[in-house]
Amino acid sequence: MRISVVIATKDRARYLERALASFGEQRGAPSFEVIVVDNGSSDDTKATVDAAAKAAKFPIRYVFEKEPNRGKARNRGIAITEGYLIVFCDDDIVAPPRFLASHETAHSTSGLVVSGPIINVGSYDERPKPSIAHYSGAFLCTCNVSIPKPLLDEAGDFDEQFDLYGWEDTELGVRLRDVGARRRFAWDAYIWHIKPPEEHTLEVETRKALEKARMARRFIEKSPSARARLATGAHPLNIFRGKYVLQDGVLAILAGLAIDEKIPPIFRTIARAQFIDGMYTKELVHALEE
Repeated sequence: MRISVVIATKDRARYLERALASFGEQRGAPSFEVIVVDNGSSDDTKATVDAAAKAAKFPIRYVFEKEPNRGKARNRGIAITEGYLIVFCDDDIVAPPRFLASHETAHSTSGLVVSGPIINVGSYDERPKPSIAHYSGAFLCTCNVSIPKPLLDEAGDFDEQFDLYGWEDTELGVRLRDVGARRRFAWDAYIWHIKPPEEHTLEVETRKALEKARMARRFIEKSPSARARLATGAHPLNIFRGKYVLQDGVLAILAGLAIDEKIPPIFRTIARAQFIDGMYTKELVHALEE
């Protein structure tokens, strides 16, 4: 087995079904398997995986991890992988036909962590090609990354103390760099990330921002570097902004603008982004002061 794809999922069977189907359309890929780690779902995730496994021409394996914890779920998947390369992706993706072949090709030398463009789209009907807007400087993002298993064994698995949303992949990236891993961005290894606007509401994205702020403290505690503080926003200028500029009244105005249908969409989008960032920064200040 050359490649093991690890997908952690929870209560998203309708997305997972489409993701698994896209791996059945791979072309030019080496031998591969897909491991689905069910992270405590209450929907028909298992039945979806079982049905896909019966129809697929490649191995699909199911693992259950009851505790909602992304790091722990991925570690359960890693533990049973048989491939040399481990590819991480989300359940709400569509992998283009040469996705796995492109990851394989990009590992032309040892010691690489390979990532590719993540193209956010609003529906399954949208299939744009990657552009410069989809470039990312992130060392490791588990929506689209591949890592040789020996390199991951040397750096260690995901830190399971990141038990809320955010930073667990960034922190693993720090440890991979510490053992000498190098990053490669492969334009051909792109993936479509399905993000319907009706599901990514202001409430949902705000909750993620608050969780990510709490996990930022954990990341900084493990990696107390200037680079980590800049990445998380835990630097003096942003801390000052969180304490003295982002008052409740300011955030309330931004929230109102973000949902006001009378305002042009571009201004609602800007207000929404500023509100979510403001909530993250305020929560980050609180977390750091605890």
